[in-house]
Amino acid sequence: MKLARVVGNVQSTVQHDVYRGHKIMIVQPLDENLKDDGQTFLAVDFAQAGPGDVVLVAVEGNAARQLFMDNNAPVHSVIEGIVDSVDLEA
Repeated sequence: MKLARVVGNVQSTVQHDVYRGHKIMIVQPLDENLKDDGQTFLAVDFAQAGPGDVVLVAVEGNAARQLFMDNNAPVHSVIEGIVDSVDLEA
C-alpha cells in the first residue's frame, strides 16, 4: 500500500465494462512526510476521493481485483481510503 495525493482524473468515452461507475484518478506517490516520491500513476477510485486528497492506494493487481470481485478485471491500482492525518510520533 502507498500514500498518494490525487492530482487529477481521467475521462474516457470508451472503457472496459469493469470500469463503469468508477472514477479513474491520477495519483502522485508520497513519502511519510507527504512529499512527492516518484512518478504519477492511475488508480481506480473506491473511496470517492477528489483532487488534493491524500489517499491509500493498493498497488497490486490481486488486491485491486478483489475489490471488483472479478479475478479477470484489468486493474492494477485502486484507491482504498482517504487519509485524515499522518502521525510519525506514534
